Amino acid sequence: MESRQQDLLAAIGIESDAELGAAKHAAEAKPKTSRADRFRHGLAVIAAFAEREGHVRVPRPQEVAVAGPGREESVETVHVGPGAWLDNQKARRAKLTPGQLAQLAEHGVEWA
Repeated sequence: MESRQQDLLAAIGIESDAELGAAKHAAEAKPKTSRADRFRHGLAVIAAFAEREGHVRVPRPQEVAVAGPGREESVETVHVGPGAWLDNQKARRAKLTPGQLAQLAEHGVEWA
């Protein structure tokens, strides 16, 4: 917020909240994850599940070991909702690129 705005607010008795300001700065400092990175991560989870189970009828909560975006050299076990992720992809499939749909189809997703 601009200094002038802060001065005007202080003049009418409104003080800034230091805790809120610190939370805002922490959120701004947190690295952003792109849509493409989130898709790649979700696809990695689906691929790991499909390899392990032999199908992609994924229950909502699931624990799988995957390499996250930018962490190809290390694998971690994460608690994710691949079923929910797949449901979201299906609901938004009109916004998926042909390449993303093809990647999902490669892993056995029938609607892709």
